[in-house]
Amino acid sequence: MSKDISETHDNLKSEKGIYTDFQNDMTYGDYLQLDSILASQKRLSGHHDEMLFIIIHQVSELWMKLLLHELTSAIQAIQADKMQGAFKMLARVTKIQTQIIQAWDVLSTLTPAEYLEFRDKLGKASGFQSFQYRQIEFALGYKTKHILKIYEKDTELYEELEKAYNAPSIYDVAILSLAKAGFDLNPMVVNRDFSVTYGGDETVANAWKEVYQNVDKYWNLYQLAEKLVDVEDWLQQWRFRHMKTVERIIGFKKGTGGSSGVNYLRKVLDHRFFPELWDLRTNL
Repeated sequence: MSKDISETHDNLKSEKGIYTDFQNDMTYGDYLQLDSILASQKRLSGHHDEMLFIIIHQVSELWMKLLLHELTSAIQAIQADKMQGAFKMLARVTKIQTQIIQAWDVLSTLTPAEYLEFRDKLGKASGFQSFQYRQIEFALGYKTKHILKIYEKDTELYEELEKAYNAPSIYDVAILSLAKAGFDLNPMVVNRDFSVTYGGDETVANAWKEVYQNVDKYWNLYQLAEKLVDVEDWLQQWRFRHMKTVERIIGFKKGTGGSSGVNYLRKVLDHRFFPELWDLRTNL
């Protein structure tokens, strides 16, 4: 036995309080339901690299679940004027985003030849159909009605997505916070239909500009704006890494879900969720 292993065994022996009898108690694996989680990687091919493909996407969906948990709570906190709580949640959102971005680095180790060994097993399944990603887009204000058709076969999910589609985004509640602070905003913006993707407004732009010119007076609104810029910045980096990883693995082939693949991913890079917060960098 090596010295290092021997020392490890000695250290464990010295830990007299470690529990080893779990006949009647919950274990770590029980709490995390690891049996079901670790049994969910079911390859449809015999190819070694399909395991990588499945796990990367499952992990990303778990991170998105947490991201939505934080983002939804941040929206509620802003509505309740609990800005400090919202800031903490949005800071966590950006940390989660860094983890999702780094997942592309792992997936990019998959070569085109390796992916072709099992790509046909996916059928029409595609990340394009990720309902959690659509919920994130809705929560950030990008509303696309035709996308909902993908989820019609699951009535409960469809209703959940439709509710998110019609709900105010985090930028909608940020704009309402400007109105609460006394800024004179266009009534058509304050009372707008939240199911329509926001396109920008001069009165909102003027309000944010005043916030940035009077940081001490509007500290919470200034902090909120910067947190939103952080979230969009990281989301665009995620989109870019997604696009480059897809290009690296399948080039300009169509996606399995029927999208144009890289060409589609390039187009969405041009969309801005919080337009006034980016424009004011130029206009200050």
